[in-house]
Amino acid sequence: MKRNIKIIGCILATFILVACSKDFLEYEPEGVLSNENVATAENAESLVIAAYAGIGNDEMIGPLTHQWVYGSVRSDDAYKGGGGRGDVDVIDKYEQYNLTVPDMGDWMAPRTWTDFYKAISRANFALSVINEIPDGEYADKTIRQAELRFLRAHSHFMLKMLFKKIPYITEDLTAEEIALTSNDVDNDALWNTIADDFLFAYNNLPQAQDQVGRADKNAAAAYLAKLRLYQAYEQNDTHQVTNINAAKLQEVIDYADDVTGALEADFGNNYLDGFDNGPESIWAVQFSINDGTTSGRVSYVTGLNSPHGTPLYGCCGFHLASQNMVNAFKTDTNGLPLLDTFNDSNIFNTIDNEGKAPLASGITLDPRIDHTVGIPGRPFKYRNTVNEDGDMVYNFSWARDPGVYGYFGNMKEQQAPDCSCYVKEGPFVGTSKNIDFIRYADVLLFKAEALIQLGQADAGIAIINQIRTRAAESTQRQIAAGASNVYNVGMYPMGMSQPDAFKALMFERRLEFGMEGPRFFDLVRWGMAEPVLNAYLAVEKTRKDFLTNAQFTAGRDEYYPIPQREIDFTGGLYLQNPGY
Repeated sequence: MKRNIKIIGCILATFILVACSKDFLEYEPEGVLSNENVATAENAESLVIAAYAGIGNDEMIGPLTHQWVYGSVRSDDAYKGGGGRGDVDVIDKYEQYNLTVPDMGDWMAPRTWTDFYKAISRANFALSVINEIPDGEYADKTIRQAELRFLRAHSHFMLKMLFKKIPYITEDLTAEEIALTSNDVDNDALWNTIADDFLFAYNNLPQAQDQVGRADKNAAAAYLAKLRLYQAYEQNDTHQVTNINAAKLQEVIDYADDVTGALEADFGNNYLDGFDNGPESIWAVQFSINDGTTSGRVSYVTGLNSPHGTPLYGCCGFHLASQNMVNAFKTDTNGLPLLDTFNDSNIFNTIDNEGKAPLASGITLDPRIDHTVGIPGRPFKYRNTVNEDGDMVYNFSWARDPGVYGYFGNMKEQQAPDCSCYVKEGPFVGTSKNIDFIRYADVLLFKAEALIQLGQADAGIAIINQIRTRAAESTQRQIAAGASNVYNVGMYPMGMSQPDAFKALMFERRLEFGMEGPRFFDLVRWGMAEPVLNAYLAVEKTRKDFLTNAQFTAGRDEYYPIPQREIDFTGGLYLQNPGY
């Protein structure tokens, strides 16, 4: 259970105080701040916490912290789910690709745009106040400035992944200057501007902070490794990768080597309450419950995604694993993924009279499947017990609309209903489980990718095998819960060619981070979104009619359109992404 504490959020225009939580401040706010007294060290601390709160101020209809809509459903990992195509139809449009348009009917991606810029405004306002406080009156001034620039860079990085062309807003801009700031910025220059904020954080933050949840040098190094990896794949104006920058790849390795961390002993620890801020968590948004505030600081960003047909949860059956995703967990007799043929046949072909899906004969699995996907007949969230509310073995009846979306669920973002982290508001589920932006496994695979692209395949494969070793050892929870012991994970051999090693790297990232959200952004970074996703659709259309007309268009669908309301508001100053 997380420690119960209170921290302050400050809404910039009115300085209204709100509550959220984590392990950084014991502070009991009363009343409101005013323009006259805000520029003090004490109130500056409050503004910093408000900036931290901003990165977690999302919801089901404007995701910031979990990319299940933008990175998972938009990829080959998952279907939208829910009660048919018309249920939250804006996500259906994203899933079809060719239906995504920059009109006022799209209320989700534009809301995310707005909410990220609200978070940026909080960071900038806090910086504008702190910059004016004399050094002698604020001992932690430089550290707090570094934290705020880290938070600002994080929000801009996320916006760039989603929209590519974005205006970079800093605290030294007046309102008039902000209104004249264009989004038409050179791609490489924009990466460097974001990197400048992370570099300031890297150079001015301690390696670790005493107060859990604050950004530190370790997180800044990890984010710089991630940023330089994305930047290394140089894109032209139509999003095609034209070059892979070796110098940037070397920076990835250097920054990754600067990160301290460790893999959790069990893969499943990353997705269970009680393991927040563990050795694998490098940078996470912090949530809490029963923290002494009115309603706690619980995440509802995946509140639509619980199993639907059971009183244990109740609603709403969104974010369902695709057949392609499920098939990816097959292994061969050596315990290795079937990199080229995994999708030639389905793992689970039938549903029996008990609502269970027997495993097809002769198939072995990577155990990460039972940490990632809800499968009829297999224990859900490592439980197979029956209580007064029902059976925790996943059943076909838990699928809300199997005729459209099939019957595979999601697991990572769920918690067992008896968890002290779990809360229901009407039909919607929230939890106080943190959401990791970067795990140590990420950092390891960033480095492995850079090494492989630089021609050091054996060094990269050795790192991939570290991840696979942890996967092979992550079976005890499932076996104890009663899942069949059909797991088989082997190690890649040394001496692989660079293309084969890179193929293994791409597949390993999918298995490790399946349904967490990075998949779509990985494909775009690699310049492989169009061939991979259209190949996925070609097969999936034979399985799921709702994808019949889906089509990914290269040079368009790699990024969302700039929200039309933003273009209109700036009088056409903002330029639209190509193809929209």
